[in-house]
Amino acid sequence: MHLRPRQREHRWPGQRSLALLAVPLGLIVVVTVVDILAPPEVHLGPFLVAAPAVTASFAGPWMTGFVGAVAVLAQAVVAMVRTSLTDLNHSFQITALILISIFVTYFAQRRVRHEQELTRLRSVAEATQAVLLRPLPEQIGPLRIASVYLAAEAEAQIGGDLYAAARTARGTRLMIGDVRGKGLKAIGDAALVLGAFRAAAHRQAELPVLVAYLEGTVSSDLDDPSAPHDESEDDGESFITAALLDVPDEESVLHVINCGHPPPLLLRDGAVTPLQTHRPAPPLGLTEFAAADFTVETFPFRVGDVVLLYTDGVIESRNADGVFYPLDGRVASWPGGDPQTLLRRLCADLLDHAGGVLGDDAAMVAVQRLPAAAPGSG
Repeated sequence: MHLRPRQREHRWPGQRSLALLAVPLGLIVVVTVVDILAPPEVHLGPFLVAAPAVTASFAGPWMTGFVGAVAVLAQAVVAMVRTSLTDLNHSFQITALILISIFVTYFAQRRVRHEQELTRLRSVAEATQAVLLRPLPEQIGPLRIASVYLAAEAEAQIGGDLYAAARTARGTRLMIGDVRGKGLKAIGDAALVLGAFRAAAHRQAELPVLVAYLEGTVSSDLDDPSAPHDESEDDGESFITAALLDVPDEESVLHVINCGHPPPLLLRDGAVTPLQTHRPAPPLGLTEFAAADFTVETFPFRVGDVVLLYTDGVIESRNADGVFYPLDGRVASWPGGDPQTLLRRLCADLLDHAGGVLGDDAAMVAVQRLPAAAPGSG
């Protein structure tokens, strides 16, 4: 099951604008009535300019222009009641109000156009996420799976964190990774690794062969002179941390190769155990600078056990006091249940810890082993 972060309640822009329209119109009525009743030496007409200015902050150009016209009409009514339209003071007030209404109407048009561009970009981001970071199935073979992706940039939807799963003849392979950097280059690198994993995970017989293939793919791309290059990054600083797991269907174990990634956490009977590998490999793309030793390490993985995969955006998230998110402790306090429940709890707790704003993208995948005879496997 693919979980999404909490979304804001959807409101139709037109309905919201109509409700807020009462504020500037009410302001016009109040200023007009008070100005008419005020002593001759008191002039409140300049306050009418606030009505179209406020409207421009939430409405489009047509509504802003309408409120500006109403404000001008109200100023004309005040002028006729108090003196006349040809009075010098009121003439200047009306002229200034017309000019300012025109200006704020233009700015309202620019704001609406900018919001439309953001909406299109958000749609592209959502489409990119659906194609690139496909939701993991709720169950693969004897495994129950849940995943969540939290983008640091609210409009981005996706960044350099990645995860994927694939079935093999003997079990299930999973990957979680984190591309160094941000922006379009990080998304491109994530797409490269995900594409290579999906193409090879089901046909590479051994996990070290698969990791070597991914390493070759990343290194080849980094050496490609035609590939996009971010001048803000020095050569040799582009890499991808990753953890790859091979979970056999018929054995109560899991095989791990860790390429510089935070260790997975094994949850069993209320205890949390980091799956630390004794011979970790360097991140993908750094074998030129560090010898690659893709050694498989095996850990027990029994029925009911849960393995939590995550990126460093989770454990490096800070609260207002600068304290990192204590993932181990929060997982240890989990009362138990399925992976979906675990990720919902962690997602809400992480956002609460960070004050609702993450400093980096964060991804989590929870995997639970089911009994071999569980229905729906395969």
